[in-house]
Amino acid sequence: MCLLTRLLVAIAIAAHASAIAAIPPLRTTDRLSHDPDDPAVWINRRDPARSLILGTVKAPAPNGGLAVFGVDGKLRQLLRGPDRPNNVDVEYGIDLDATATDVAVLTERLGRRLRVYAIARDGSSLRDISAGKMPILEGAADDEGAPMGMGVYRRPKDGAIFAIVSPKAGPKESYLWQYRLADDGTGRVKATFVRRFGTFGGAGEIEAIAVDDELGYVYYADEGAGIHKWLADPDAPAANRELALFGTTGYEQDREGIGIYTLPNGKGYIVCVDQLPGESIFHVYRREGEPGRPHDHSRALVSFKGGADGTDGLDVTSASLGPDFPDGMMIAMNSARRNFLMFRWRDIASAATPALQRAVRSPATR
Repeated sequence: MCLLTRLLVAIAIAAHASAIAAIPPLRTTDRLSHDPDDPAVWINRRDPARSLILGTVKAPAPNGGLAVFGVDGKLRQLLRGPDRPNNVDVEYGIDLDATATDVAVLTERLGRRLRVYAIARDGSSLRDISAGKMPILEGAADDEGAPMGMGVYRRPKDGAIFAIVSPKAGPKESYLWQYRLADDGTGRVKATFVRRFGTFGGAGEIEAIAVDDELGYVYYADEGAGIHKWLADPDAPAANRELALFGTTGYEQDREGIGIYTLPNGKGYIVCVDQLPGESIFHVYRREGEPGRPHDHSRALVSFKGGADGTDGLDVTSASLGPDFPDGMMIAMNSARRNFLMFRWRDIASAATPALQRAVRSPATR
């Protein structure tokens, strides 16, 4: 490489580094005894300041579990039992024994099953309401039968709830498995297979999944290829074809956690992380796409870092979580300290380009 070429490369690297905003978290959660993986936020609609942060502890049994934190970052509950859980997601209002119940759903990799937990109305506790062992990915051998990623979808037209699951390994076609979650007749949750869908680039794996309930889209991170976008409703027209592949450039390591920051009228942001050791980088895209092109998310609006090491999972909400997080939160797994970092969306918007300034408003909605 000649001297001029080296100089141009150095200038390009410096320009890229200077374009990455540095945003410190407001606080961190308590440290866990084993490595965490994926977080999810449960919004307490009666008292937003008493909302919860859930995070998986990805260790084999008996050390694996689901950690429950308050918005203050303090550990409230640790549910032991899952055998190396990976990803967790939250959904609202599943009909169980004629009662609308909020639930947390997680994948149990070594147990090859789902677990479902009911969240108390006041957020005081969670309890396992899985119907039996809830086996999934049945008939798939080895890593293709080991569930990892997971996102939950609530269909607006009828309230039907689905879990979309990605295994540790899979084929280039039909990588994802989708299940209907429903009452088994005893007030517990069963999973019924619905379909397989989704393409895979072939490098790495697919773990991070996020579902946009309102608009009906599922996004998943293909670690070595990009972010795929499909329709989440298995009965929708064109549910069997891909709508977009974006985030194909600008990443040095694996594409991992995904979260969606919703705004009214279908607007908002999609956040995905570049899983870098020591300092992961978060990239933000338009939820609504480009003008006249709703599935064009190719342009990252902003990139930022905040001290998160080797981030596997993240979650984002635009709901107010009390006075400390009036415009919502992004929470990200932090491998080095075995905890989660809690960012105010207001800080992200303030430190970023003017394109994000309109996200600062109160009250926020999920």
